Amino acid sequence: MSDGAFPLVPTPIHVSDEVLSDLRRRLELTRFPDDAGNDDWYYGVNGDYLRELVRYWHTAYDWRKAEAAINAYEHYRVDVDGVPVHFMRRAGVGPAPTPLILTHGWPWTFWHWSKVVDRLADPGAFGQDPAEAFDVIVPSFPGFGFSTPLRQPDMNFWKVADVLHTLMTETLGNERYAAAGCDVGALVTGQLGHKYADRLYGIHIGSGQKLTLFTGDRAWDLSGGRPIPDGLPAEVHAQVMALDKRFAVHLAAHVLDPSTVSYGLSDSPAGMLAWILQRWVAWSDNGDDIESVFTKDDLLTHATIFWAGNSIGRSIRTYSNNNRYPWTPSHDRQPVVEAPTGITFVGFENPPGVTTDERVRHFLASDRAPWYNLVNLTAHDRGGHFIPWEAPDAWIDDLRRTFRGRR
Repeated sequence: MSDGAFPLVPTPIHVSDEVLSDLRRRLELTRFPDDAGNDDWYYGVNGDYLRELVRYWHTAYDWRKAEAAINAYEHYRVDVDGVPVHFMRRAGVGPAPTPLILTHGWPWTFWHWSKVVDRLADPGAFGQDPAEAFDVIVPSFPGFGFSTPLRQPDMNFWKVADVLHTLMTETLGNERYAAAGCDVGALVTGQLGHKYADRLYGIHIGSGQKLTLFTGDRAWDLSGGRPIPDGLPAEVHAQVMALDKRFAVHLAAHVLDPSTVSYGLSDSPAGMLAWILQRWVAWSDNGDDIESVFTKDDLLTHATIFWAGNSIGRSIRTYSNNNRYPWTPSHDRQPVVEAPTGITFVGFENPPGVTTDERVRHFLASDRAPWYNLVNLTAHDRGGHFIPWEAPDAWIDDLRRTFRGRR
């Protein structure tokens, strides 16, 4: 792309009729458990709502319509050092679009970036400055979605960073590029900013975790085994408990037992949907109405992407590999992430006892802030874990600010 010519030929997404027919048969034959007493979702996904979604998936959902919308963009499949990588591209429109790679997390798909790619690629069409255009590359995280089948058993976030750096530089020919990401994709992006800072204009992320997040004996426990402190205000105690409930089972299962849960999730589309639906419900800022953030069609488009590539098992194992093959630094310079870094914080993910107005100050006072070459920190009241989907305007404005004057 450095010479203005894209070096690859696009291949549209196409899920075979055989895969879709098999999916419908499995949905039709779903055996549901008894879920009495779970109207409040106390025990996890509510059975009535899951039945409703499964029925819709089986009888009304139109993957071909979703596929057509997805194929409005360019799609490519490449092999990067033996790793299959699918990516979506929206060509930049402007005098000199900057290459930008957007990396998602779990349980995301590449399509979670769909609400921001057009405005990032063609700001002039939205009344913004064409000089701020990006040439947008959106990969499916290796082992997720259409970046399958992944044969390497040990893929984790820092190994994915190497793959994506090779994609952006050697495969696509960029001398320098910009990078952004959320969730595990923020760790990938942070690793790019650590190991390859000299090839980056900067990074923009949706969290500011240390790259050592998954190291240690109790990486599956957010508290590290520490008890909840005594004497917390009742409201803060409740926030701590809610945070534990939100992440404890997810992290423990994914870090400690990924293959075991994968057998059932890979065999039953209803089971797979329930597992990822719980995270979409619990992690998004939805006011107890998931369809205010994700319509039924949205939920099932993302779910079908997971199903079509038989990717749920390998996507889950990423967590275990982050712990089994721990991150080690590539250099001892400070800050650890030398690339200029912007971060978007959202209110639904405020730490217990911290308001949005306090969020930036709280982060700057933490032991995580010195890890990054911070240039742009912003906190927003609205928005949950899926920031570019839930708060696309805020994400776009923040990202542009991070790279303004740096390319």
